[in-house]
Amino acid sequence: MKTIGIIGLGLIGGSLAKCFKKNLKNIKIVAINRSVSSLEIAKKEGVIDDYSTDDMSVFKNCDIVFVCTSVNLIPSYVSKLLPFIKKDCIITDVGSTKKVIYEKMQNFKNINYIGGHPMAGSEKTGYTSAKAHLFENAFYILTPNEYVSEEKINSFLELIKITGATPLVLNPDCHDYTVAAISHIPHIIASALVNTVKALDDENHYMHLLAAGGFKDITRIASSSPEVWSSICNDNREQILKVLHSFNKSINKIEEKLKNQENIYSFFDTAKEFRDSFSVKTPLTTCNQYEIYLDITDQPGAIATVATLLSVQNINIKNIGIVNNREYSDGALQIIFDEPNHKIKAVEILKSKNYTVLNKE
Repeated sequence: MKTIGIIGLGLIGGSLAKCFKKNLKNIKIVAINRSVSSLEIAKKEGVIDDYSTDDMSVFKNCDIVFVCTSVNLIPSYVSKLLPFIKKDCIITDVGSTKKVIYEKMQNFKNINYIGGHPMAGSEKTGYTSAKAHLFENAFYILTPNEYVSEEKINSFLELIKITGATPLVLNPDCHDYTVAAISHIPHIIASALVNTVKALDDENHYMHLLAAGGFKDITRIASSSPEVWSSICNDNREQILKVLHSFNKSINKIEEKLKNQENIYSFFDTAKEFRDSFSVKTPLTTCNQYEIYLDITDQPGAIATVATLLSVQNINIKNIGIVNNREYSDGALQIIFDEPNHKIKAVEILKSKNYTVLNKE
């Protein structure tokens, strides 16, 4: 029987536990978490088999331990863990930055540390938001240290594949520079946009009222945990500053063109061409969301009819709502699903009933 340990039973740790419990036979999962309520819920659901809030000896028989805490806490938890685990136990984390953690792990000689970063998540946090399919089709970055054998790395790769993720081995510097550009800076920009609108809005609050459509889409990730993202930015400060410098140059360039009334077509055309080249099958975003839009008329029972059509087919709707700002959307009704297969099935059903369905990529 394989025993897996999880430190931090939140969104990521909880999703790993649910995934492994669902897809592996003869598996035992033990966990530590600050909130005992999450542990009790997970135990009641049969997701974990044993737990503690502070006793690290619960991990003494583990073959692998996932440290699923904020990046600044990972080294201290590893230090507490080492006296209790087996010599051949693999230690991994799920931190969004890797270089600082990797360097600190080098201080612990001869440990089987494989850095990890599942590029999946949600703006929601906590165990209650965890789901077994969270990692499907997402990249899962690995940064193993020099002491880990190829055999253990391959074993860990096979375990990650069970989550439905695509594992990819990178060095810590490459990882941090890449995610600074595609993950960390977008969070900073999203928060900056929200803060800007908040500062500019007047007493009528029209900006707040009309902040839907494109603005709401691009700033959705600003609802993520401030604790997590302040820790990430502090840890990856050097790489983030590099990318911010480049981003500021781009903003300054378009600002000058606007001031001088120059042609700015290429600014948007270049971005569109590159954005359209992104693959939808291996998303690099940190928040997977499966959504469609329907072009329907505003009449009594219209939404109820759509919801009923899908519910009788056991399709779970995560959220449904009217699109008040149509500037960036061709559909009047937005429907969001938890799972990609529910979205695919919904599209088939609605099209068969002659609804105009618009996919959101």
